[in-house]
Amino acid sequence: MGMSVTISAATEQDAEQIFRLQYLCFQSEAALYGNYRIDPLVQTLDSVRAEVAADCVFVARLGEEVVGSVRGSVTTDGAAAIGKLCVHPRLQGHGIGARLLRAAEAALAEQRGAKRFRLETGQRSEGNLRLYRKVGYEAVGTSKGADGVPMIVLEKAAGAYATTA
Repeated sequence: MGMSVTISAATEQDAEQIFRLQYLCFQSEAALYGNYRIDPLVQTLDSVRAEVAADCVFVARLGEEVVGSVRGSVTTDGAAAIGKLCVHPRLQGHGIGARLLRAAEAALAEQRGAKRFRLETGQRSEGNLRLYRKVGYEAVGTSKGADGVPMIVLEKAAGAYATTA
């Protein structure tokens, strides 16, 4: 009998698995840009622990294994910044990323008063862009990451979270 992937709020015990998972998942992004200094690859375990303690962090679990995660926090302008969405490579393409986004969006809107959601992804990250557009995000601008990677900024209204895939 197979196990189901469950989505839940992260706990401090999840920090190390999240740290290892994001290192694995963001290798392909780093290769896409030829830049292995992107934030998810240079973030420290202590920094991940601090985010789990302070931010809205969700994980996808398959049994006891963390196979996906996403983080969000509400900024001073009422937007929720969502980031570091990742799903284990062997489980990508099964809707786990959309489920993680939906959980984060719901919590950020209902518990933290977010009025809209904002995220960024690299301009060459076609898979990410497809997912974000599918769940209602629209490009609103561009930016350059601290690591120099050209990014696309996407947003959607908080009321739209219920319609995500």
